[in-house]
Amino acid sequence: MFGAIQRTSQPDLVVSDEERTRGTCNNNVANTSSKISQYSRDKKIRKTTIYPDYCTLGEAQETEVVNALRQTLITENLLPSILDDYHMILKYLKAMNFNIEDTKNMWINMLEWRKDFGADIILEDYKFHELNEVLQYVPQGFHGIDKEGRPVYIEILGQVDPKKLLRVTTIERYVKYYVQEYERTLSIRFPACSIATGRRVDSNTTIIDVQGVGVWNLTKPVIELIRRLQQINTNYPDTLCQMFIINAGQGFKMLWNMIQSFLEPKAKSKIHVLGTKYKSTLLEVIDASELPEFLGGCCKCAEKGGCMRSNKGPWNDPRIMKVISSGKTKDYRLESNREGMIHETGRCSSSDGAFVHRNHLSKSTNLVSDHLGPVECKY
Repeated sequence: MFGAIQRTSQPDLVVSDEERTRGTCNNNVANTSSKISQYSRDKKIRKTTIYPDYCTLGEAQETEVVNALRQTLITENLLPSILDDYHMILKYLKAMNFNIEDTKNMWINMLEWRKDFGADIILEDYKFHELNEVLQYVPQGFHGIDKEGRPVYIEILGQVDPKKLLRVTTIERYVKYYVQEYERTLSIRFPACSIATGRRVDSNTTIIDVQGVGVWNLTKPVIELIRRLQQINTNYPDTLCQMFIINAGQGFKMLWNMIQSFLEPKAKSKIHVLGTKYKSTLLEVIDASELPEFLGGCCKCAEKGGCMRSNKGPWNDPRIMKVISSGKTKDYRLESNREGMIHETGRCSSSDGAFVHRNHLSKSTNLVSDHLGPVECKY
């Protein structure tokens, strides 16, 4: 899914994007750590389990700031259990370059949005009955995983028909479906991929086919829909690992020149605009068995009505879904035996390198080992 578009400011002194980002982050980390340490001394912090130390060399400050910010959020009653996730807090800090005030404001805005929108219950309560019709006019969906175990999202933007789309649904209902899919990815797809690959997965690879797309596609309804979706995206920072825009012709390149001026350097670095010779690039990232045939792979999903309708992925493995839906991962670390079967190996304490996964199916917050044994799943 697309990341949030944010306008970048132009500095008076010309420095590289990397230097500017690194300098800002270092200053903000130092200021944040100092501020929260002082706050913690002045306030009585409730006793709770601190997140494990995930850091490698150079990330110690990140861990310190995340733990400290988490304590602050707990103290101010701003950390619901379903959002109590080390990596989620880190994503918000990174989005705000570790500026504590900006991060806290962004977090508060997210909580208010989730309450107003009903994001916590949207998986159970919202029924998008017109999905099959919508997919005829907006070909999209998740299909397989990349070589690092991330879910792959594919959208055929060049075949989108906004007029026909709005005959079968409304912008409001489509936006709710968009949020529902975000929640499904966070609560089901990412945990399933983590169990299947044996390590944490919390971002996706996206392929957007823009054949025939140009500035002429930016009609008033399309612009309004994009605006609404971008507002949603700010509540799900850093869920995109990499994006491949394929079949980019001259019309799209004109549009891209307009779009990229609004992107921050980090977001821009994740996006690769390719022409018609994209297949070898995609196959470097995604195994041929996981890539649809029309994109250069060998998968057809004929029994599912085609790859764009198959929803292929480890989230369809009954064993994995049983673990996710049962909520047992809160008390047990998941591993796999030589036959690839999931089994329980005892309580998962904070010192075991656990991370928190949100799970709407079991209504609980799940602790899962950060280095799981891979599960051999046939989905």
